[in-house]
Amino acid sequence: MHRPPFSASRSCLAATLAAIACALPALAGAVSFDEVKREFRPSDTAVLDRNGELLQRVRTDASVRRGQWVALADVSPALRMAMVLSEDRRFYEHSGIDWRAVSSAAWGNLWNTRTRGASTITMQLSGLLDEDLRRANSGRSFTQKIGQSVAATQLERSWRKDQILEAYLNTVPFRGEIVGIDALSRTLFGKAPSGLDAREASVAAALVRAPNAKPALVAQRACEVMRAMEPGQKIDCDALDMFTSAAVQRRAFDATEGIAPHAARRVLKELREAGETAAPPARQAAGREAAVRTTLRAPLQRFALATLQRHLKELRGRHVEDGALVVLDNASGEVLAWVGSSGPLSQAAEVDAVTALRQPGSTLKPLLYAQAIAERRLTAASLIDDSSAQISTASGLYIPQNYDRQFKGPVSARTALAASLNVPAVRTLVMVSPESFARQLRAAGLPLRESGDYYGYSLALGSAEVSLLSLANAYRTLANGGRYGPPTLAAPAPAAKDKAAAPATVIDPRAAFIVGDILSDTNARTRTFGLDSILSTRFWTAVKTGTSKDMRDNWAVGWSQRYTVGVWVGNASGASMWDVSGTSGAAPVWAEVMRFLHAREPSRAPRPPAGLVEAQVTFGPGADGSALEAARSEWFLQGTEQPLFALDNVGTPAGAAAAPRITAPSDGTIIALDPDIPPLHQRVRFEAEGRGVQWRIDGKHFARGNSAQWLPWPGRHVIELVDATGKVVDQRKLEVRGAGVVAKSARR
Repeated sequence: MHRPPFSASRSCLAATLAAIACALPALAGAVSFDEVKREFRPSDTAVLDRNGELLQRVRTDASVRRGQWVALADVSPALRMAMVLSEDRRFYEHSGIDWRAVSSAAWGNLWNTRTRGASTITMQLSGLLDEDLRRANSGRSFTQKIGQSVAATQLERSWRKDQILEAYLNTVPFRGEIVGIDALSRTLFGKAPSGLDAREASVAAALVRAPNAKPALVAQRACEVMRAMEPGQKIDCDALDMFTSAAVQRRAFDATEGIAPHAARRVLKELREAGETAAPPARQAAGREAAVRTTLRAPLQRFALATLQRHLKELRGRHVEDGALVVLDNASGEVLAWVGSSGPLSQAAEVDAVTALRQPGSTLKPLLYAQAIAERRLTAASLIDDSSAQISTASGLYIPQNYDRQFKGPVSARTALAASLNVPAVRTLVMVSPESFARQLRAAGLPLRESGDYYGYSLALGSAEVSLLSLANAYRTLANGGRYGPPTLAAPAPAAKDKAAAPATVIDPRAAFIVGDILSDTNARTRTFGLDSILSTRFWTAVKTGTSKDMRDNWAVGWSQRYTVGVWVGNASGASMWDVSGTSGAAPVWAEVMRFLHAREPSRAPRPPAGLVEAQVTFGPGADGSALEAARSEWFLQGTEQPLFALDNVGTPAGAAAAPRITAPSDGTIIALDPDIPPLHQRVRFEAEGRGVQWRIDGKHFARGNSAQWLPWPGRHVIELVDATGKVVDQRKLEVRGAGVVAKSARR
């Protein structure tokens, strides 16, 4: 059969397309190369440190997997050759439409002969750029094919060939969710597009033709491309088959990679909540991945992560697998390091322990003592009785215990806080009240879930749940003289820095200074931690440890002149640790990070604020006749200083003008005697505020001082508090129920 000459068929098709082009609006040709490149969005966002160093790459577009825009010069010559030979052999010769291929395909369809498709790279690109021309699952319609041809012609008129090929390589789908040569190269081959060899390039080209085909079919197509690339060379298609099967199953381009995954997710969430997109245009160069700058320091982040992981490996034998760490700049509140988990050591690596709520143990005590000192209920030298206590509550008696289940007797508030004694802390909370302390914690940025009365006196020992970030920032408030400001993770714009709100004073600066002085006092903490403690540093620091109930959480939080460091170790599951103390759990990590921060930077003690008085104090004799504590120089709020602290003012707030009153037990308390405990071994403790007070029981003198222990007997009783003049200033009624037989000696 006679076929019309090629030139005649080409002229006919060209005339048809020209006529259609006049009737169609401008398509892809109206889009410039620079616009396409500028609108290109990688699926990842780069999270940078304060100096622009990459910390984390985070997947922010789950619909596709795109890498960065790659310039044609950065694509390997092998890949460029493979793509042209596979998809458009006459790419550099035609003007958007390969008429020879069109004619061949047309006659092949007419005679049912299998031929190569006529779609050029330019035509494919026009289909990728225009949503109306994109290929559906059933293929393109005739109208779409005509529109694609017209768009390709227009594209060739306004773009150079190198721009067309560059845009095509960056926007063409390859396999599954993978779009563009950068994502393909890093996912399947674990390298940049510039490093692809002939074998890898042939597989990449084969995937364009059959993106989701089985590996064997992709390998077969890749072998054909290799033969075209290396004519006359013997190609080992079996080896290429094995290589292709392995490559198409790889997922080396992780969804997120780096050293700060939790901080990265946090800062992106903050930006979204602030109304910004995950990839702010102002922070993204044309064709490059979006970048978000944080306040973190990359070298510090690496050191903190490595230190935490190394220490947790040493604790694996004690059933510890999780940890977290945060470093804050005292002045600005900027987060300098954020380690949310132990990573591969954890079975819950995705959980961010910096923001997770956990019981803080004794780490709330500095805030409690600061409040008591500010309210003039205590001074740092006030004596508090560290002995067995029974505190009446609405639900019964609360009996706090020390960590070592031993009691130290009368101790100063300085010793009680530095040595982390529990009973004195609970006695201090009785003075302040749980609800008042809860308000103080909220003011310091610790958003408690419940009211202070809900937690009761256990709030002094950290029964509420807080996050490491908020706890560290509360300590930063102490470091800043009681001034509170929120922590920041996203690097603020210069204009935002100028508009930052002034910090609010939420803790008396004098009380904050005294608490910092106590927590930096190595001698004061010796009763619990000894002289050679990991908490002691060669430079000035103030630090407190804490352990929650059943050893589920261990903390070390403290500050230097410039930095606040908080560390938590435990198990994300809530399981208990084994034999982990305040100095063996989080404290070693805290100390190591502090040393790193101050390797070349000094840390000096803060200057005392106005309104403080430094005075010499002595302590009266204890039961053995020796001084309760050694004489020393102590800090006082002006007006609360006194030279001597003795047993007759144990628990009395020096300088306080409050009237004497009974603080425990509460009125109407019902006490049940325990039949399993010998009657002579049971005691009820009375507590009072005021000076020179005495106790009466049922009108009879019982004891002197602010505290007394009473051997209860069944019946209803009236407890009276009498001042120095003999006047009854307060009373409580209580009832004792239980054992009917009490030793007669109890009444004598």
